[in-house]
Amino acid sequence: MNSSPSSTSPLSKAPATTDLFDQSALSTLAQRLVEAAKRAGADAADAVAVRGVSQGVEVRDGRVEESERSEGDDVGLRVLVGQRQAVVSTNDVSGDGVAKLAERAVAMARVAPDDKYVGLADPSLLARQFADLDLLDRTVPTTSELERRACEAEAAGLAVTGVTKSGGASASSGIGGMVLVTSTGFHGSYLRSSHGISMTAISGEGTGMERDYDFTSAPHASDLDPPDSVGRRAGERTVARANPRKVETCKVPVVYDPRVAGSLVGHLVGAINGASIARKTSFLKDRMGEQLFAKNIRIIDDPLRVRGLRSQTFDAEGVTVKKHALIDEGVLTTWLLDCATARELGLVTTGHAHRGVSSSPSPGSYNLHLEAGAMSPKELISDIKQGFYVTDLIGSGVNGVTGDYSRGASGFWIENGEITYPVSEVTIAGHLLAMFKSLVPANDLEFRYGVNAPTLRIEGLTLGGR
Repeated sequence: MNSSPSSTSPLSKAPATTDLFDQSALSTLAQRLVEAAKRAGADAADAVAVRGVSQGVEVRDGRVEESERSEGDDVGLRVLVGQRQAVVSTNDVSGDGVAKLAERAVAMARVAPDDKYVGLADPSLLARQFADLDLLDRTVPTTSELERRACEAEAAGLAVTGVTKSGGASASSGIGGMVLVTSTGFHGSYLRSSHGISMTAISGEGTGMERDYDFTSAPHASDLDPPDSVGRRAGERTVARANPRKVETCKVPVVYDPRVAGSLVGHLVGAINGASIARKTSFLKDRMGEQLFAKNIRIIDDPLRVRGLRSQTFDAEGVTVKKHALIDEGVLTTWLLDCATARELGLVTTGHAHRGVSSSPSPGSYNLHLEAGAMSPKELISDIKQGFYVTDLIGSGVNGVTGDYSRGASGFWIENGEITYPVSEVTIAGHLLAMFKSLVPANDLEFRYGVNAPTLRIEGLTLGGR
C-alpha cells in the first residue's frame, strides 16, 4: 500500500522543521515491530506510530503567562495469537527494544482470554488510494507570532464596552500524525496540522461578574478567524450576559445557538456507536431504519472533507473511509462500526475505527454536521411567544441507556419572537427521542468545529427555574 500524499509531499521550506514532516523513520519502526511480532509467534499484528508536536502561548493583561512546547513520538503494537489479543506501547525502542516489545506482547496475548471477535481487517476492505485532503500547513508559527495572535485577541476583547477584565487569551499550533502498518500488507500514514486562538472576557465586579469566550481552530492558519474578531465576539457575548434573571419553571420551545447545537448531534452519535449497540446500552439499539427526525433532516459524517478538523483517508485498522449519511430523510441508516463490533453484530465495518498507541480499535466519528434548513434564525424564533435561547450548556446529564436528557444551561429569554434579557441557572429536560422528532434547523450552518449544526429549535422542553 502507498502512504497518503499528505506525508510524502515536498519537505518544508524551513530547514529547522523538516524532521517534523518526515515520517519515514516512524514507518520503518512500525514495519520492524510487525515483523518482530511475527517472528515472536504472533499469527497477525499491526503497529501504530503517533507523532505529536504542540506549542502554545497564554497571555493575560498583555503579558505572557505561559509558553510551552511538547514533542514526541509513541508507538503501539497489537498482536493476535489465535483469538487472543494484546496491546503494548512505548516511546523508547532503542537497542533491542523492538524485539523485546514484540516478545512481551506475544507473551501477554498467549495468556489473554479468547475473544472470537478480534482480528485485523479483511484485506479486501483496506484503503488502496489516498486522497490529498490538504490537512498539513507547513508554515510553523514562531512563539512571537503566537504571542501576537493571543495579544491581539485579548486587546480586542478588552476594547468592548462593558468588559472589565481579561480571563486570558491563547494561541496554539501543532502537528499530529499516524503511521499504520499491518501484517496483511497495509502501510499508510498521514499528517495534519492544527492552529487555534481563544479569548475569555469578564464583565462586572464581585458576585455580579459574568464571563464568556470565543475561539477559532483550523488545520491551516489562513483559515482561522482574525484574532481581533475572536476577542471582540468574546467581549460582546460576555457583556450580553450581564445582569441575568431567573425564570419560573415552565414548558417552552428551546432554541439552541450553533455553538451548542452540535451537542445534540453528539448525543445521537454516542447512541449509534457500535460498542454501545453490541453491549445493548443504547436507547437506539432497536431503532435501525426508523424515522427518528423529520423527513428534511440529514446528519452527515464526512472523513474526506478537505481541510476538515477530523479528516483522514483511512481508519485505525487501515479500512477505507467514506462519507456517510447517518440520518437520511430523518431515518437512522447505520451504526458506527469498527471490525470487532461489526463481527459481533454480524455486519461489516463502516470504517470508523479509532485508536491510540495503548488501546485496541474502537468506533468513533469524524467530521459531523447536521444539514441546514430553509428558515433564517430570526424566522425560526419569530412565532415563539415565550421560549429560551441556549448559548451555554453545563454538565453531562444525558442517559445514553434511556435517552433521558437534563442539562444545566444559560442563555436568553425569548418573548414575542425576540431575544430579550439574559437568563442563568436553569435546567433543560426532555427525552432525546421526542427532541429529535421535533427538531427544526435554521439556515445558518457554518463549519467551525468538529461537530457542526445550525441554530436548532425543539418544542416542549421543560425549563427548570426557580
